[in-house]
Formats: sequence, C-alpha cells, structure tokens
Amino acid sequence: MCNPLRLTYRCSRPVHFTRKMSPSLFNFSDAKERFTNATRIALDNKTSKTLINAFNQTPGTETEKKTTLDQAFRSVLEEEIIQRKASCEDFLGLIYLSIDGVTEGICSATTPFLLLGDVLDCLPLDQCDKIFSFVEENVSTWKSNSFYSAGKNYLLRMCNDLLRRLSKSQNTVFCGRIQLFLARLFPLSEKSGLNLQSQFNLENITVFNKNEQESTLGQKHPEERDDGMEVEEGEMGDEEAPTTFIKKQASLKIQSGPEKSSIPIDYNLYRKFWTLQDYFRNPLQCYEKYSWLTFLKYSDETLSVFKSYKLDDMQVSKKKLEELKTTGGENVYFAKFLTSEKLMDLQLSDSNFRRHILLQYLILFQYMKGQVKFKSSSCVLTDEQSLWMEDTTKLIYQLLKEIPPDGDKFASVVEHILNTEENWNTWKNEGCPSFVKERPAETKPIRPARKRPAPEDFLGKGPDRKIFMGNDELTRLWNLNLDNMEACKSERREFMPSLEEFFEDAIEQADPVNMVEDEYKAVNNSNYGWRALRLLARRSPHFFQPTNQQFKSLPEYLENMVIKLAKELPPPSEEIKTGEEDDDNDDPLLKESNESPEEQQQKPVTGQQLDAIASKLGEEWKSLAHHLEMKETDIHEIESDSEDVKMRAKLLLVAWQDREGSHAIVENLVSALNSAGFSDLADSLSEL
Repeated sequence: MCNPLRLTYRCSRPVHFTRKMSPSLFNFSDAKERFTNATRIALDNKTSKTLINAFNQTPGTETEKKTTLDQAFRSVLEEEIIQRKASCEDFLGLIYLSIDGVTEGICSATTPFLLLGDVLDCLPLDQCDKIFSFVEENVSTWKSNSFYSAGKNYLLRMCNDLLRRLSKSQNTVFCGRIQLFLARLFPLSEKSGLNLQSQFNLENITVFNKNEQESTLGQKHPEERDDGMEVEEGEMGDEEAPTTFIKKQASLKIQSGPEKSSIPIDYNLYRKFWTLQDYFRNPLQCYEKYSWLTFLKYSDETLSVFKSYKLDDMQVSKKKLEELKTTGGENVYFAKFLTSEKLMDLQLSDSNFRRHILLQYLILFQYMKGQVKFKSSSCVLTDEQSLWMEDTTKLIYQLLKEIPPDGDKFASVVEHILNTEENWNTWKNEGCPSFVKERPAETKPIRPARKRPAPEDFLGKGPDRKIFMGNDELTRLWNLNLDNMEACKSERREFMPSLEEFFEDAIEQADPVNMVEDEYKAVNNSNYGWRALRLLARRSPHFFQPTNQQFKSLPEYLENMVIKLAKELPPPSEEIKTGEEDDDNDDPLLKESNESPEEQQQKPVTGQQLDAIASKLGEEWKSLAHHLEMKETDIHEIESDSEDVKMRAKLLLVAWQDREGSHAIVENLVSALNSAGFSDLADSLSEL
C-alpha cells in the first residue's frame, strides 16, 4: 500500500509544467478564405499591400502559401467572370495584381499566364482583342528573368488557341498581331518558330470555278450588272466594302495603243490564271515534266496578257489613288483571293493585284534556283528551265517597272529584298546558329618581348643559304634560283610564239574560200595588231624591208603580211588532217549509225522522236492513247489543258514517258504504234 503521508508530501509540492510550443498546422480552407478576401480588398484598393500582409501573417510553409494564393486568384477570377460579369479592366487589374505578387515572391511565376489563359478562353473575340493588347504592351515583362522560363510555353499555347479561334481571312490583322508578338517574344534562333525543313502550306488552296458549263463569262460584262457579286465563303468578310473598293479600283483603266479598252477575258484565261496558284502553293510540282509543261504554257499566256495590256500612266494613277484614300479605301485588305468571274476584269486592271502575281513568280523562281538543304536530290532544273526562268525574271522586272505608281522604285525594292533573302536561306542551311556570340574570357595575353632580328635570320647561313622574305610564298619564289638573272635567261622563260602558231587563224580567215567577213577578222582587233607588230619585229624579215606600197591602216598592212606569210609557211601536216578524221569518227551521230537495229530498238525514246511522232499523229492521238494504256482521266485532263491537237499528242507521249520511266524505249513505242495501225509512223521512228 502506498504511504498516505508520502503521497500527501508529493502532492503538496508545487508543480511547474513546461510545455514546448509546437508549430501551427497549415489549414488550406482557412488560408484560401483569407487570401480570397485579401485579394478582393487589394483589387478594390488597387494595391498589393493587403495581400502581402495576409501572406506574411498566415502560418505554413512558403510553398503551401504560394499554392493556396494561386488558387485564390483563380477563384476570384471565376467569380468576376461568372457572377459579376466584370469588364476587361477588372480582369486586367487582377492580372496586374498577380504580376506584383510574382515580383514580391508571394505567388508562383505561372499564375499571371494561367489567369490570362482563363480570361481568353471565356471571353468573346472582340474582348480578347483588348486583353491581347495588354499582352503586347507587357512583352518586356514576359521576357524578364522572373517570367520568361516559366511562362513562354503558356504564352505559346495561348497564342495558338487564339489562332485556332480566329479566321485567317476575316481576322487577318489580329492573326498578324499574334505572329508579330511571338516574333518579339522568342529569340530569332528559337527552333519552334522556324520552318527548318522548308515545308509549304499545302492547305492554302485557292478555290475557283472549274466547271465551264457554270461559267458566266461572256454572258454580260461585269460593269453592267447591278446585283451583288458572289464570293467564296471564308474569302471575304464585309460584302459592301470590297464591292465599293474594287469598283473604285476599276477606274484604273488599261490601255492598248491609243484607245483604252478592257481585257478580253474568256473562261480559258480565267481557268489558266487561277490554276497557277496551285504551282505557287506547291512549287515542287514544277520539277515534274508534265506539270512543268502546263505551268510553262499557262505562265506564257498570263504574262502575255500583262505585257499586251498596260495600265495608265503614273500621274493619272496617283490622282486616282488619292481619290481612293480620301474615300477611306486605303485600309481595305483581303487575305484570300476573290476568284469570282465577275471580278476578273477589274482585278487585272488593278496595279496592286498585278504586283502581287508577279511577286509570286519571283519568289517561286528564287526557291527553284536556290540551294535548299532539305530539297530532294531529284529537284534539279534542266538547262532549258534555267534559261526560261532567267528570261522570264527579266520580263517580270520590266513589267513591275511599267506598273504605276512608282514602278521603278517598287521593282528596285523587291529586287533588294529578294537578294537579302539569300542570306536567310544560307543561315537556315547552316542549321540556324544563334546570333548571340559569347564574350570570351577577358584574359590579357602575355606579349613576348620584341627581339631585334640578327642579319643571319633573314639572309641565311652557309653556302646554300636561304633568304627569308617574311612570307612563305615570297620566300619560295625568291629562292627558286640562286642567281635571279640566270633564271630570267632560262629557256623556260621563252614565251614568244612562232609565226605559224600566232598567224594560223589569220591565214585561215584571209582565205576567200572561208568567206569570213572583215569585221570578224583577227587583223581588225587592235590588241591583236599590237602583238602582231611586236612578233613581226622579232621573227619576220619582211618587217624591216623597204617597200613602195602605201598602207592607210594597220589592218590593211597586217592583211598584206598575212598573205606573204601564207605563201612562205608550210601547209598543214598530215597529222592534223588525220586528227580531224579521228574527231569525226568520235561523232556520236556516226556511232549511232553503226549500231545494229536491235540495239537501236532498246534505246530510250528521245525528245526529237517524240516531237516528230506528235506532229504526225495530229487528231488521231486518241487512238494511240488507248494502246498506250492511258486512263480516261488522263485523256480528259490532256484535252482540257490544250486545244491544239499537236500539243495534245505531245502531252500524251510525255505522260507515257514519265509513267514508263526506264521502260520508255523505242521498241515499246513501235509496238504500240503498230497495234494502233500507225505502221508508217513506227517505221519512221526507227529511222529518226
């Protein structure tokens, strides 16, 4: 049993309890409610002091409080959007408050971007425009160290979501602002913003009327119609603005000769003109033979229209453009072509439209002729294609200079821009290296003490001394020979030609049998005459012989000397004649004539043979098409591409050659001609 006295003693002693203070536990609900109330107060007072005080007084770790404050911001934003339906200024005030919170270190760096994304997702496009103006104005804030690494992906995703909601044809300016913002935000070498593999936007398809039966061309002139113009959906927003603007642009009439007239437009010109947009969309088609022939034909017809029908002079066009500006037509812009048939005449009469089409040609030619890293090895231009592009480029620049107003200035600016574009192509071919160069470490190199060279250092030592000239190449040249005067007298330094070698061409030209005109003779060249006089003075005895004959000019004297030398010099040796005969034997045409008929049948069909067969086929090309196993769709496409029967036959043979490839040999074509009943053409093909 316990002793009661002892128990009383123990209990009567004063007891002092020392309790250790444990840290307060973090309560998410209480903290969120406190931060939410503080956020509303800070939003009303437009200051972040209340929010900072609440953050410092709330117990918990910094990470827990930051996460809770992020949730409080989004809760307040949700309340502003759903319940209060606040204005854009209230949303921007909340975002400004979050930016101050990031600067003060009380919320996460991603919070402003999350709020921006929520606002843009919930607002209509007209209010998104105002919010995005705030984003553009604060681009320097987003690029700072506190925000860039945390928010660049959020901004990129936000901009892409906006672009998906916008129409490229109706919201062109807004789309352009987004692209410019991304260009300002990201560095130039950012891989996500570069078209590294030079891919084309194949989705940009120009829609036009491809059914001739539905065409309205030729029924009534567009200017005589009073009803509204039909336009493709998505190609134009406002219906009244483009009609008014294009009708005003129609005042820029074209002229052919002294009288002004409209361009004669039919459905064929309309179809061929808009078909060219498919080649501008995908230039790789131009490397195919069949597609290139189509592009070549359509381009020649289009450019001939531009060349034949000029626009008005510059002064008149300037006055008309000023009239358009006063009526508010200067800001009208369309992202897509208006392909209505009723607008064709007005479009070809518009200087801006012509410049747009001609500039597309120059961009296409620059890509096809340029060196692109990811271009396929099969994309190689032939000599004929390169020559046509060179001639067409000159024609396009000439047409640009003739288009008012300020044609010469516009053409020079375009040429300068395309030349500058070559630098960008080179930069992309090199893998888009960064333009920022790291500064090297500032270490001052130790400069060695300058020592005065001794004479032996450059005069050399010993009997075979080598003289140093301060440069490796000069040292080598100086020490080729110990005695430079003897080196100059060497036989190898004899560069004077013989009379036979120098006057060989002049003697042949003096022969009347060769019938060489005087202006093309070598003796009429002043440079040749000066060298001939020096050579005659050194090697010919006729130069110093006195004569009573008077010469009026140097060519007359040289021609007389050539006749004398021709009588004295020996005739060409038999070796030269034999060499010429050997060269003749190397002629590939002679070699071909010695080949057996079996070998000729296995050779590929040449372009000359295709031209000959096409010219003889004429209207009967369809009979051969079925024996060449051509599809009906290919036949209809050939008929629509050309109205000339010879051209249709040529397109048929080219399409067959492209399809067969290495099997497009003479034997197969002869077999098809015989089966189609063209035995005479088959026999003539073997003889070509």
